[in-house]
Amino acid sequence: MSRSSEPIRQAVILAGGQATRLRPYTDTRPKAMVEVADRPIIDHQLEWHLARHGVEHVVVSCGYKAEVLREHLSGRDHGPAISLLVEDEPLGRGGALRFAASGLKDDDAPYFALNGDVLTWFPLDEFTAYHREKGGLITLALAQYRTSWGIVDVTDSGLIEGFTQSPLLPFWINAGVYVFEPDATPLLPVRGDHESTTFPDLAGQGRLFGYRIRGFWRGVDTVKDVKEASEQIPELLGGSPE
Repeated sequence: MSRSSEPIRQAVILAGGQATRLRPYTDTRPKAMVEVADRPIIDHQLEWHLARHGVEHVVVSCGYKAEVLREHLSGRDHGPAISLLVEDEPLGRGGALRFAASGLKDDDAPYFALNGDVLTWFPLDEFTAYHREKGGLITLALAQYRTSWGIVDVTDSGLIEGFTQSPLLPFWINAGVYVFEPDATPLLPVRGDHESTTFPDLAGQGRLFGYRIRGFWRGVDTVKDVKEASEQIPELLGGSPE
């Protein structure tokens, strides 16, 4: 298992889903190509998650509307080198991760893995250092759960004192950003979901850890998410993402 102090130089992005809840945006493009703040999600990921932190090679696993991604990525003349792998049939998220990892240039080195529908800013060097300190096979970035429902502030006597719209709750969810050791790749299913197989198994063995994100995170699953994130991103970029 690699435990060097070298930065992680490679990554995979899962960009194969049809994203039916994002229609009509995804009628003509895959989810990773949906524009948020006038740029495709995958461009935000490549430039923040990866290029800004020294990643040199990215494998993008895709299926639905793969030709749209291919055309877009082939036109990039900066940032990491990109390899595109196309799934012949849906493999599930775990199978897609394993498939994508097969395209990495260094089988013996760790790598970042990203779901193709998340926008977030946090320091990947700190994420990597935390992963190495814990010594597990996989480390998950965790986002604090924000409910989409408003909360009623009510006393025991039934008096309503106010309302809180979409508060953060004291729970943590899988943020869709990971560090993988190379020894973890063969433990992923060839077909199926890693969250119901590989992750529970590693958790039971004490080899799975979680890193709490303290910065911005947003999953893009619905039209509402696109609209709200498109308002948030320009405000965030008014400063400099870490």
